[in-house]
Amino acid sequence: QVQLVESGGGSVQSGGSLRLSCAASVYTYSRYCMGWFRQAPGKEREEVATIESGGRIRYADSVKGRFTISQDNAKNTLYLQMNNLKPEDTAMYYCAADPCKGTYGGSWRYRGQGTQVTVSS
Repeated sequence: QVQLVESGGGSVQSGGSLRLSCAASVYTYSRYCMGWFRQAPGKEREEVATIESGGRIRYADSVKGRFTISQDNAKNTLYLQMNNLKPEDTAMYYCAADPCKGTYGGSWRYRGQGTQVTVSS
């Protein structure tokens, strides 16, 4: 069982920045694919960014060039740096993990409770 606890959400104006953090209860490096997805009311879930256990990083087209996913393996913590935020980035953001061997398979076994990000224009 993996527990994930997010923090860092909040309200910002368009163009602002936030950094989300996700503390994992286990050592995840090279054992788990880690990522962030978001869910906004009335919209489909969107995979925002993923770090696969093999090291490959993927981003949704909507956030490329603005968001950066990273992890501190010593702290078992995943981050999402979000710059140049837009109102359409408003959503609940979830940290997620899935045991994988190199490639993310498309579903997350574990997720956190979520942290709200609200961007005003």
